Amino acid sequence: MSLLGNHGRTLAAFDRTVRLVRADQWDNPTPCTEWTVRDVVNHIVSEQLWVPHLLDGATLAEVGDRYAGDVLGRDPVRAWSEASTNARRAWTEEGATKRTVHLSFGESDASLYGWQMTTDLAVHAWDVAVGIGIPQPIEDDVAEELIPIARPMIEAAQGTGILAPPVEIPDTASAADRIIALCGRSPR
Repeated sequence: MSLLGNHGRTLAAFDRTVRLVRADQWDNPTPCTEWTVRDVVNHIVSEQLWVPHLLDGATLAEVGDRYAGDVLGRDPVRAWSEASTNARRAWTEEGATKRTVHLSFGESDASLYGWQMTTDLAVHAWDVAVGIGIPQPIEDDVAEELIPIARPMIEAAQGTGILAPPVEIPDTASAADRIIALCGRSPR
């Protein structure tokens, strides 16, 4: 499956998960030990807000700190919906995945950035689902495709404080459980 196909499916999974968050669950803890459900959603919404700028060639300095802090306001679901709609529109523009983007580690192919965003959407959908007590939302066929693409990115991020070390699980575990474990989370 293509980057855009997987991205669309993980975006939809995150969307379904966010829409299940009850008003009394935004402060629930998540597997991201420093983040509540609201914090995870804020992180993902902030990432979506950056997408149109980065795919349009903006540098980090040009975007600046406009998306620092709380980007959810009083209506987190609406903030998510608007940001994700605009991000998806930017990703599906003609040639978007063939562009060069400016990221924190330098210039990168937009397709690599897209796979990073797709992996982040999948894993953080799982984090929110755990935080609100619903079944995990990652589709196994999507996870199966993400693992070989995400593994080198995740290995490169080890030791930076972004991710916990991978969790050992059996090779026979579901692909969804394996991607979660690769990202330093215990799927059970």
